[in-house]
Amino acid sequence: MDRRAELTEFLKSRRARVQPEDLGLKVFGGRRRVPGLRREELAQAAGVSADYYVRLEQGRTDNVSQEILDAVADVLGLTVDERKHLARLAKPVRRTTRRRTATQRIRPGLQRLLDSMDDVPAFVLGRRMDVLGWNRLAAALIADFGTLEPKERNIPRLVFLDPASRDFYPDWEAVADETVGYLRMYAGRYPDDPELAELVGELSIHSPEFRQHWARHDVKDKTFGTKVQHHHLVGEITVQYETLQPPGEPDQLLVTYTTEPGSPSEEALRLLASWAAPEPEVSGPADREKSRFPTQTPELP
Repeated sequence: MDRRAELTEFLKSRRARVQPEDLGLKVFGGRRRVPGLRREELAQAAGVSADYYVRLEQGRTDNVSQEILDAVADVLGLTVDERKHLARLAKPVRRTTRRRTATQRIRPGLQRLLDSMDDVPAFVLGRRMDVLGWNRLAAALIADFGTLEPKERNIPRLVFLDPASRDFYPDWEAVADETVGYLRMYAGRYPDDPELAELVGELSIHSPEFRQHWARHDVKDKTFGTKVQHHHLVGEITVQYETLQPPGEPDQLLVTYTTEPGSPSEEALRLLASWAAPEPEVSGPADREKSRFPTQTPELP
């Protein structure tokens, strides 16, 4: 992906959110051709020359100081995640080649940790939100990952390309926004990732909703929060998710789901855990045409 283009579009999208009046700037007559702040207005508020800001927005100032980035971020009211994203785009780490990265794998010890968590859905995300490992309860609750080809074990593909995701996530828009926000955050870390470009291209072709979310240039790191899911067997479950980075694995995230003690969601998850069967064998191509989300009632004990 083009880092300079990413930086340009990101700053333009953030400028569009801020009005001159918000900064106490006087607006004289005449129709404004762009929403939000003009470049000159932002530069004035940040205390830099208009020419310098134009070069910054165009990605022609690799040696920009952190002080200037902070000043621009303050004017634009950027969040912590947006500030990190801006810094990565404006001060990139030099990479000499564009090449496909090696296939990621989960450590055996980390997989054993997942398997030992009988009452907690847990899974490990890799680059581009690929699902690298999971336990039985995660497969029963979220998706039967074992029946999917490795390429299909990808959260953005599940959210945007599987129609069942809209039923599974009652607040689908919030999930879609979070998913794209993290994917955009990843793009700031690794703008030269060709597989990311392939994924974004595939999603853009097949999902108008993804195109709309991607065009907003919103960024959000994956940390913790609450998510509501509707399971066909046990109904609605509200989970609190926590995201941890395994030591020695900078490109992997361990995600766990828990429920409020004594809540209907805790009872629903406990019931689902009692029904969860061992991971199935990888199915044939015909089975992979079915929805990735759990829709078949398992044989009850």
